Amino acid sequence: MKERRKLKLKKFYFHPITVFLFLIIATILLSGILSLFEMQATYNTINPNTNELEPTLVAVENLFSFDGMKFLIGDATTNFISFAPLGTLLLALIGITIAEATGLIETVTKRFFSKMPKEIFTFIILFIATISSLINEVGYAILIPLVALMYFINGRNPILGIITAFCGVAFGYGVTIFVGSMEIALMDYTRTAAWLIDDGMHISLTSNLFFIIATSILISIIGTIIIEKIIAPKIGKYKKEEEFAKTEQYRIINLEEEEQKRIEREKYEKRGLRFALITSIVVLLLFIYMLIPGLPYSGMLLDMTEKTYLNQLFGDNSYFQSGFTYLVTLLLVFAGLAYGLGAKTIKNDKDLIEEVGRKFSKITYLFVLIFVVSQFIAVFKQSNIGIIITAWLANLLEHLEFSGIPLIVVTLLIIAISNLVLTSPTTKWMIFSPIVVPMFMQANISPQFAQIVMRVGNSMTNGFTPILASFVIYIGYLNVYNLNKNKPITIRKSLKMITPYFLIISIAWILIVVGWYITGLPIGPGVSPTL
Repeated sequence: MKERRKLKLKKFYFHPITVFLFLIIATILLSGILSLFEMQATYNTINPNTNELEPTLVAVENLFSFDGMKFLIGDATTNFISFAPLGTLLLALIGITIAEATGLIETVTKRFFSKMPKEIFTFIILFIATISSLINEVGYAILIPLVALMYFINGRNPILGIITAFCGVAFGYGVTIFVGSMEIALMDYTRTAAWLIDDGMHISLTSNLFFIIATSILISIIGTIIIEKIIAPKIGKYKKEEEFAKTEQYRIINLEEEEQKRIEREKYEKRGLRFALITSIVVLLLFIYMLIPGLPYSGMLLDMTEKTYLNQLFGDNSYFQSGFTYLVTLLLVFAGLAYGLGAKTIKNDKDLIEEVGRKFSKITYLFVLIFVVSQFIAVFKQSNIGIIITAWLANLLEHLEFSGIPLIVVTLLIIAISNLVLTSPTTKWMIFSPIVVPMFMQANISPQFAQIVMRVGNSMTNGFTPILASFVIYIGYLNVYNLNKNKPITIRKSLKMITPYFLIISIAWILIVVGWYITGLPIGPGVSPTL
């Protein structure tokens, strides 16, 4: 009787696609109910021309209505095509797949990473993932499939690689070794909010530089310990399926012939790597040349309408920022082709294209998942529920009377909670900055440190919400490498896998921020936590 019950329960593992469809329906119904109760919120924004607060009223958009249904049907295609993870993932996969098909990724992984201690390799992955937010969210699309493949080649569980890459990008988002897109996005809001108290306050792009450099290393070290000591033992080993059964006749080999083949293969691999290295250097030099303004035919990746170089490089209209994934793809394609020609793994263009197509066929379901998720996120965004909850939390913070460490911790937690329903750091800071920055300044805490609190609060819960657009890449790839297709990895299970990382890193973030405030260490050149 017990066995029958267990078998019955196994049928109720809903695929993430099904769950996201349920979430779409639930959001539509919820928007209809909340609009009946006239759910709304008011938050203040700062007029950059007058530097005065202007109230903004936002109400729930009823999607369970005629206009709502028109949006659901009429904008479905636009929502899918304009969904950021779709384009970045497709571009990244083209480069990764070509580099894989030619054998470049396998050779590089086995030669340079297979004998590396797993702790060091994990740290490198986490560090690269953490600083990848220098260029928005490209780390999800590039690192998750690439790291999963490298782990698979190395004989480690690719699911662990997916978790490592995702956690590194998500829970360290906005922490880099240099100023990047996050500074460009947040700085103007911080400055205008500071001018409400002191119109002479100067906020520079490097005001958080010391903090982000130090924490990018520190968080990667803590993350390595969590991954290797807590998560890896729980995930376990990956059981590869044998494609061909070994029989006695295949075990009888000519050792001398095999050794000769190995020597010849290594010879071609070395030549392929040499070709790939030379090609990569040439391509990288071309990219660098395109980032230098003032030279003949240079600067084409910059937004030359901006005045400062950092804005030219990381501004909204910068070709370097918007086209970074494409640049990485080109690098992988050229390096992969160079390796294939040098190592003689490319026989002809037909075989290469067929191999790339074969590898793409394994992930076709991903695009169905992305379509459904793109509709869910568009529906949730259109409903305004996330913005309203965030505005309520911001108004709650305004009415709390705290100072010093309690103010910092409460603000961190409130921003972290709001991030569960509103993942855009720019929109969040637009709502929070007119409240947080003046409160901090009146408590003798610098506006630059308030910006740190914002970016840390954003990072704490960034990977723990399905509303994060790039969450679809994480859960999608978990199921690509999931061997038990009858038991898909659900949203609940995918979150459970990273719960230890989320909890420990959140506590670590709070301790780091509080510790930095207590010690009074500079957070940037000439900038302290206090005024």
